[in-house]
This record gives sequence, structure tokens and C-alpha cells, in this order.
Amino acid sequence: MQHFKTLSSYLDYLELPRPEHPMLSVFNSKGDGYLPCPRESSSPITNDCYTISFKKLVKGDLNYGRTKYDFTNGALIFIAPRQVLQWNSSFISEQKGFSINFHEDFLKGTELAQQIKKYGFFSYSVNEALHLSPKEEKQIESIVENIEIEYQNNQDLFSKEIIISQLDTLLKYANRFYERQFLNRKELSNDLLDQFNQQLSIYFESGSLQEEGIPSIENIAEQLSVSQRYLSDTLKKETGKTSTEHLQLYLIDKAKNILLNPTKTISEVAYDLGFEYPPYFSRLFKKKEGISPTEYREKYKLN
Repeated sequence: MQHFKTLSSYLDYLELPRPEHPMLSVFNSKGDGYLPCPRESSSPITNDCYTISFKKLVKGDLNYGRTKYDFTNGALIFIAPRQVLQWNSSFISEQKGFSINFHEDFLKGTELAQQIKKYGFFSYSVNEALHLSPKEEKQIESIVENIEIEYQNNQDLFSKEIIISQLDTLLKYANRFYERQFLNRKELSNDLLDQFNQQLSIYFESGSLQEEGIPSIENIAEQLSVSQRYLSDTLKKETGKTSTEHLQLYLIDKAKNILLNPTKTISEVAYDLGFEYPPYFSRLFKKKEGISPTEYREKYKLN
């Protein structure tokens, strides 16, 4: 897989104009203009850059990891360094919006260098992009215009600080808008929780626990065609619990039924549930229930 260490080499590969700054590029369509189109197609590639882009009037498919996304409705996309990108020739089309690309080293020595890693949406798949309302779109475009002004002007000692400040503001607004998107998609969130539990049920009933152990959140998310981070964030917003917590609750619920079988030892119950180390099962059970598996068995044993 081809990897690009510099922003210039990445843009050269895309067949896009070279940047005004060695670590930052800004493309912005205005009025009747369109964004420059990248090369027609690409095999999987990675790079050391962040990308924040808003695309409208785009046709075709972009593969981001293993996921395809149709941009025709327009969406704000966030891509982190070393994430896999791939697209085909049908992706090329006239497109409006903006695209900001910056090398991860552009943030070195700033608070944003650490803060940006806390934004979960950089780990989302493209089909989980942020869809903006007209009002939100104007707010984001205003920030991008400020970034572009600094980018196009003769840069001085203050330029980088101002640009990073504007990037920080853009990301904070994006975080707020994602909160709104989660709330507006409450029905979808509930459905996702149902699908999550259904996948667990299928996995447990298939007998995979004994062979493969407890399923990973990553594998469950893949079955649901969402990213691991998006699944956890969605469930957290809707239920107050992450995907890992829901998995643990599911395991504890199963454990309660098995514990009522007096012929099984605590270790056997743990192994039946896919735990490699029985003491970990006992600690988790006590943490969630307030009593140990043995105490639970004594309390609720059948007469």
C-alpha cells in the first residue's frame, strides 16, 4: 500500500494544485466555482495528513476502509492520518464545498495536537459523516473563509496561530453538530442498540464463545456496517453506556442464568462465557452486581 509522508507528495498524487504552505492546503469553491477534482481512481493509500472537507453535488463511491459512501446529499468528512482511502473513476464529478488538508506536524507544540485526538469523529467511517443544516453550513463556511484568508495572505508570525485557532473552533462546532445529529437520529440509535443485542444473541447461540472467546466490539461493529467508535458514541449518547458496557451487561445477564446451575463451578461458568481467565470474570461480575458470583449463587440458589 502506498503511503505519503508529506502533504505535497499526497497532493501531487491526487493531481491537485500544490499547497501555499508545506503543511497546509485549503481548497474552497465560491460562487459558481467548483472544487478541483482529484485523480480519477486510486488503489488503497494512506498519508500523514488530516483532512476536513465538505462536499456537495458529488456522484460515485468513495471507499473509506471497507465502507462506501454516496456524497450526493453533502456531508462534512473528517479523515485522520494513516486511515485507508480508495476511490473509483465514477467518483469524479463537479463538486462544491471545501477541503482543508494539513500535516499532523502542523499542530506540533500546540494544545490542538492533543485535543484533536479526542474527537471521535476522526475515527468514524465516511458513511457516518456529519450532515449539516443550512444554518450550520453557513457557520462552518464562515470559519473556513477565515482560514482561507490567512492561508492566501502573506503569512507572518501570527498566521499559524490564527489558523490553528480557527481549526480548533471548526472542530468544536463539528462536535456540537454531531451531538445534534445523534439526538435527531434517536430512532436510528434505538435500532442500532437492538441490532447490537441481536448480533450478540446470534454469536452466543452459534457456539462461537467456546471456540473464539468473547466477541470484540470491532467485529460486532463490522457486522452492523458501522465503525467501532461510532457504535460506541451512538450507544453512549442514547443509553449512557458504551458498547463495551453493553457487552459486559449482556455477559453478566447470561452469567446469572448459568450460575443457578449448581453443578457448574465458577471457573466453568467463566469458560462457558468465553472468559480466558476466571478471576477476571469474577471481578467483572462483582463490579457490576456488587456481589461475587459465589455470593450471587448462594443468594438465589434454587431450593
